[in-house]
Amino acid sequence: MKKIKIGVVGVGHLGKFHVQKYVRMPDVEVVGIADIDPKRRESVFREYGIPAYDHHRRLLSGVDAVSIAVPTSEHAAVARDFLEHGIDVLIEKPIAASLAEAEELIELAGTRGCLLQVGHLERFNPVFLATKAGIRDPLFFESHRLSPFKGRALDVDVVLDLMIHDLDLILQLVPAPVEEIRAVGVPVISPKVDIANVRLQFRNGCVANLTASRISLVEKRKMRIFQPEGYLALDFKEKSYDRVILDPEKTASPPFRLECRRIEEADALAEELFSFVEAVRTRCRPLVCGEDGREALALAVRINEEIEKNLQAAREIHGAAAWLKTLPDPLPL
Repeated sequence: MKKIKIGVVGVGHLGKFHVQKYVRMPDVEVVGIADIDPKRRESVFREYGIPAYDHHRRLLSGVDAVSIAVPTSEHAAVARDFLEHGIDVLIEKPIAASLAEAEELIELAGTRGCLLQVGHLERFNPVFLATKAGIRDPLFFESHRLSPFKGRALDVDVVLDLMIHDLDLILQLVPAPVEEIRAVGVPVISPKVDIANVRLQFRNGCVANLTASRISLVEKRKMRIFQPEGYLALDFKEKSYDRVILDPEKTASPPFRLECRRIEEADALAEELFSFVEAVRTRCRPLVCGEDGREALALAVRINEEIEKNLQAAREIHGAAAWLKTLPDPLPL
């Protein structure tokens, strides 16, 4: 079987794991990496002996496919170069920094006959894979995605950094458009919003409450999904889930039965990259295609617009309050 020649652009925190997973795959050859940081290039070269370049264009003539793990602001520019050369692309989430860029990449991939996969990693989480078939007619979602401050991905806000994972999952599970968005968020450490809370109302009546923070003291990636016959409590970090099922025949109270499961020996990133390689090999549609990435980004953009509107209103109120404090005290009567 012919080896798929892979390149990796950006070997920072996440990109180096792309390299690690690819080199362990049979019938895959990592022919080069690119990164603007000489220390990161040297680190990968020393560990794997893979040719390392200072610019992604040095990879254009030698790869069948490429993983792109650069900052979001650079997604479109880097992916465009590879797609224009007929090279299949896996691009980390979010697909791009704007909807216009996302549309451009999707159109370019279609024109050049390239595959475009977006790195929404939780689609490959074993907890989601094990439970998605049993999620029918969800009525209510509650998600918490919290992370300590790590100083990464600060070119985007917390909605594009973290919450977009849960937005993508929910969009896959609810067969109706979003009709109403209520969203608040604030910047705390970075210039962009670091913590956000969102309520989504779907046309079919389903509601989703989401919280995302990148300034938490603990790390949490949990989602609860309520549906007519019970609910699921998913823990993406611990790779476990609880299923509470209504049991009409149970005479004792409460009339539920509980199933608990922990999934061992699962690697979501390896599954994601293997899925991409197989799509490249078989020319099948990626599990997470460019259109999926665009839909998640479109919802994130709407949420950020609502957050900005509420932030602006708060600034105006605080601005007025500050102005009132500058006025002299009224004269005594």
